[in-house]
Amino acid sequence: MKKLFAILLCLVMVFSFAACGGTDTPTDDGNTDAVVSYDDIPDNCESADGTYAIAMVTDVGQLKDGSFNQFTWNGCKMYAYENDLTYKYYQPANGSSATDADRIKAMTDACEAGAQVIVTPGFLQETALNAVVPNYPDVQFVFIDGWDMGYPNLVGVSYQEEQAGYLAGYAAVMEGYTKLGFSGGGGGTNPACIRYGYGFAQGANDAAGEKGETVEMRYSWEYGSSFSASPDLQAMLSGWYNDGTEVIFMCGGTMFNSGAAAAEAAEAKTIGVDVDQSILSDTVITSATKGLAESVQTALTKFYAEGIFGGSLVLGAKDNAVGLPVDTWSLENWSVDDYNALFEKIKNDDIAISNDSSVSDPSQAGLDNITFIR
Repeated sequence: MKKLFAILLCLVMVFSFAACGGTDTPTDDGNTDAVVSYDDIPDNCESADGTYAIAMVTDVGQLKDGSFNQFTWNGCKMYAYENDLTYKYYQPANGSSATDADRIKAMTDACEAGAQVIVTPGFLQETALNAVVPNYPDVQFVFIDGWDMGYPNLVGVSYQEEQAGYLAGYAAVMEGYTKLGFSGGGGGTNPACIRYGYGFAQGANDAAGEKGETVEMRYSWEYGSSFSASPDLQAMLSGWYNDGTEVIFMCGGTMFNSGAAAAEAAEAKTIGVDVDQSILSDTVITSATKGLAESVQTALTKFYAEGIFGGSLVLGAKDNAVGLPVDTWSLENWSVDDYNALFEKIKNDDIAISNDSSVSDPSQAGLDNITFIR
């Protein structure tokens, strides 16, 4: 009975808003079944009554960061478009230096503007969520890269990043790279980045063992605390490339820009993160991805269509929520068939990949086929 009531309540809420989207987008020949891409949907929706059903409060950095914010937002606006709902994003003040107070204000503004659901990407949102969620029990919150915080109106969505990182590290070594680098965001405190990096090291280690080789790896959290590009970060990575590093896994938002610039100057390679970043630079050989847009749509569907919310969603290979973008990678020596075979083993738990998010220094993890360079 409670579930039925929740569904009916959601339907009432849906129809109380003036929509910005629409499920029919005719092509020039009158076809209304055309596929709509994320870029086809405007980032700004004008609501007739000034209220917005779906809101997103951005993580640090800009909305169009080519990574975490952008693809989380893609999921929000696609769901809104397909279900005739209004939508709006809120950028906390002070950009990459946003404080908890800035995030609290952005979330509060979204609630006061009539949000039914607020999507909050990034672990830095935790303090603000604890301040805002209890005050708005009728607003549903989606905590991306988050966890179950014990509120009935919040769902934490997390990913098995270690699996995506493993695939990237394994692919790099099987492709023939023997001098690898990892540059991580959050200063070694971000659980998702730690899982990505530790998985990357585990994958490289296993591939090296399979080939009977030892590979080198530089591994650092320096200059990544703000997840942003910087001259200091670029200088460090340029030094790595000059010392022989062949490919660096850039794990942290717009930090990627520093890595790409250093790689381009050195005619070297990078690995992207979270989304397929090959569109951002020709240096990208592949990306360790997670289905940000798709998982947002899954969470919103559970609320609007199923009347279910709260708790947690943990998504990985079994959900096709992590992996490598085989259609755009530039790998030549490791085949898609080989990738698919490895992916199936991960899905079936035939490969043990540690997801210990306390291992920010894999050099202490007993990976015998990697020599860590300081």
